[in-house]
Amino acid sequence: MNKKQTLFLAVILAASSIANAQNKAKHEDTEIYEPVPNVVTPGKTNSDAPSDAVVLFDGKNLDQWTLTDQRGTAANWLVADGILTVNKRSGNIETTKAFGSYQLHVEWRIPANITGSDQARGNSGVFLASLGKGDAGYELQILDSYKNKTYVNGQAGSIYKQFIPLVNASKPPGEWQTYDIIWTAPTFNEDGTVKTPAKATVFHNGVLVQNNVSLLGPTQFIGQPSYNNAKHGPAPIKLQAHGDKSEPLSYRNIWVREL
Repeated sequence: MNKKQTLFLAVILAASSIANAQNKAKHEDTEIYEPVPNVVTPGKTNSDAPSDAVVLFDGKNLDQWTLTDQRGTAANWLVADGILTVNKRSGNIETTKAFGSYQLHVEWRIPANITGSDQARGNSGVFLASLGKGDAGYELQILDSYKNKTYVNGQAGSIYKQFIPLVNASKPPGEWQTYDIIWTAPTFNEDGTVKTPAKATVFHNGVLVQNNVSLLGPTQFIGQPSYNNAKHGPAPIKLQAHGDKSEPLSYRNIWVREL
């Protein structure tokens, strides 16, 4: 028997063995019964928090929030009629609790009477992990991007100064908009170097605008982002009180599920 015949016979025998194994297989062989997933009751609407969520703002108070630059001091943005409105004079606010990886739901609204243009038009941001005072952290931009021209890595739905949104899903000023975010926190080696980068998936008004992007580091307004000196663990979620002179925007229905 030559080499070709030997190889052919080996293939036939292998195929026969696989066929025999498949014939002996049972459907039970590939059925898994444990561990059983926890039961989570979804909200009645996409805005409502599921049963295992931490409600960060339910329209009543800011018990879950503190001033960023004065942690431990109660957040003093305006709460009225179930809506949270930015107080630009008091500065950023962030959660009293720190989070690692999570699913986050945020609803926001640019004022119908908004003025200004470019970046000075309803500017704010969700910092997916706050790293201290000011604007330190990883920012998902909020802006009026409905027929408002600006740099595309700074429009609504962008990972600010890093990733352009896949599409512009913005609604006109005066309408409520949603962000649904999956945040994977970065991890670091003992020496402070990044082990796994932060990742973000973002849906803007139900439309995918960031698809599991790997962040290059915390947000930098000037210069290139990097993880140099950024080693951190779980961190608060921050909302920005931007210093532009346009009318302040509002938030509602904010909840988070730790992953």
